[in-house]
Amino acid sequence: MKIGCHISISGGIEKAPQRAAEMGCECFQIFTRSPRGGQPPEISDSAAKKFAADRQRLGLSNCYVHTPYIINLASAKTDIRKNSVAMIVEDLRRADLVGAACAVTHIGTAAGMERGDAVAKAAKSLREILNKTRGASVKLLIENSAGQGSTLGGAFEEIAEILDKTGEPDLGVCVDTAHLFGAGYEIRTEEGFEKTVKNINATFSTEKIGLIHCNDSKVDLGSRKDRHEHIGFGKIGTKGFNPLFSCAEFRGIDFIAETPPEKSALDIKNLKEIRRKTQ
Repeated sequence: MKIGCHISISGGIEKAPQRAAEMGCECFQIFTRSPRGGQPPEISDSAAKKFAADRQRLGLSNCYVHTPYIINLASAKTDIRKNSVAMIVEDLRRADLVGAACAVTHIGTAAGMERGDAVAKAAKSLREILNKTRGASVKLLIENSAGQGSTLGGAFEEIAEILDKTGEPDLGVCVDTAHLFGAGYEIRTEEGFEKTVKNINATFSTEKIGLIHCNDSKVDLGSRKDRHEHIGFGKIGTKGFNPLFSCAEFRGIDFIAETPPEKSALDIKNLKEIRRKTQ
């Protein structure tokens, strides 16, 4: 288990490893473009080489890429789905350029559709992405949601259905703790966490999890809202992460905090302290 946070690429993607090290990261996550989409900046050979060299020099392990927030693989609009597929295909290529281990994407929403139809469209989009990126070294992970509105992926059963309909064994899952909590999965107590893990293993299996987004929550359990908070300052609380860190099934998975950057170094320090006390 390595600990890190989301890092800005402002001024050039090659600056991210140094920023990550200064934050105390052991691993880190980046966008390779604006999270709002648009034409991505080129990643030059020199930038990619400096990124790799600095990462090695600074002792940073895995790097992860997050795709833009505007993606909707389940959209009822064909052009939005096509653009979403194209963005992820391009982001997987860009992730490969910087040597990332995985790329994480949100699934999308079922707005204006029956959920079953939206799940089928999301699975079809994911199959198309994976068919276009055969042989890629970067693994694609779909992220759970807080279940807000018509957003897909709030329930483990829905994630399992998308994985099953996609039919691609290499497709994995990124689990966000704030989203889990918002969706109503208790993780703060031993009993609640054990029940949550059993639920995961009864649906898509913890073996599918390739990354943990470790975030506290501004909102209550089951609120169906996605509101990240700094570690120990939210409704999960510092002690609320103990069951997760103590669980042997998650010790080989990296943890990334996605909180406002002004306190990211403190979040990493707090997560390392939880790890020290529980392992």
